[in-house]
Amino acid sequence: MSELHIVFGSGPLGRSVVEELVRRGKTVRVICRSGVMAEAPQGAEIVAGDLYDPATVRELTQGAAVAYQCAQPHYWEWPQKFPPLQAAIIEGLKGTGTKLVIGENTYMYGDANRTNGHVNAIPLTEDLPYAATTRKGKVRAALSEAALAAHRAGKVRVAMGRGSDFFGPWALDSAFGDRVFYPALVGKAASFGGKLDLPHTATYIGDFGRALVVLGERDEALGQAWHVPSARPQITQRQFAELIYRETGQPVKASGVSKSMMALAGLFIPGARESVEMMYEFEKPFVVDSSKFERAFGVVATSIEESIKATVAWYRAHSAAKA
Repeated sequence: MSELHIVFGSGPLGRSVVEELVRRGKTVRVICRSGVMAEAPQGAEIVAGDLYDPATVRELTQGAAVAYQCAQPHYWEWPQKFPPLQAAIIEGLKGTGTKLVIGENTYMYGDANRTNGHVNAIPLTEDLPYAATTRKGKVRAALSEAALAAHRAGKVRVAMGRGSDFFGPWALDSAFGDRVFYPALVGKAASFGGKLDLPHTATYIGDFGRALVVLGERDEALGQAWHVPSARPQITQRQFAELIYRETGQPVKASGVSKSMMALAGLFIPGARESVEMMYEFEKPFVVDSSKFERAFGVVATSIEESIKATVAWYRAHSAAKA
């Protein structure tokens, strides 16, 4: 058998990691709550497991070279459920020799542009302090700090890959998900967050998964956070929409949801309610710098045109399920 790799979580990021590992000929086991993954990549083993239980984590990961932490609770359950989830995973892997690669976002930095108004974007780099003031940003900061502390203490070898708002196959619930791509297929208006004419880094989910696998391969990645490759040059959400509609063959239609509109939707939708505090990302320039990863590992992002083409094709193929 080939080298065993474990993927925690069957969501879009976990699936992208699985697909990359399968392409590389690895033996892959996915551990998720249900033990089910729709359209699972051929050859991947899908098993049910309680990731809040360190003993279960240890049992199901025996002999693994690398484990990829892509599991998370519902968006509105982060403060209560995310810290014990990741703590159980770290405890389960403690002393096993299995490397742990954690998929993260950039919430821990907070609003790096809070003093800059809407003019100059401060690129987010890995050396920024953790300055989050939002609930979910503080959770992300605490998770990262705890993982790095475990690495320094010799409990488990850790590397962290951080992506921006992602898009691509299966990423329906993201800011660039089904509210953007499904309307574009049928000539309706794509719904974006905040202002349309400010630069906003988007990460293709395929690049995110590939980057986590690279981090698992390279020992020099350990003990650090890395921004995963994201498309350049930086484009606005309106330009992102134009590329999508060019691919769908429909006239461009795009609207921006303001913070007040999101708050109103949040009266009825838990996910929208939790998005309100993060709207600063969409009301000012939001640029994530991934040059550290690109220089270290020689890996760059898929072109934005190619990644949008693949994403539109996926949404077309799955439009019947949406209907």
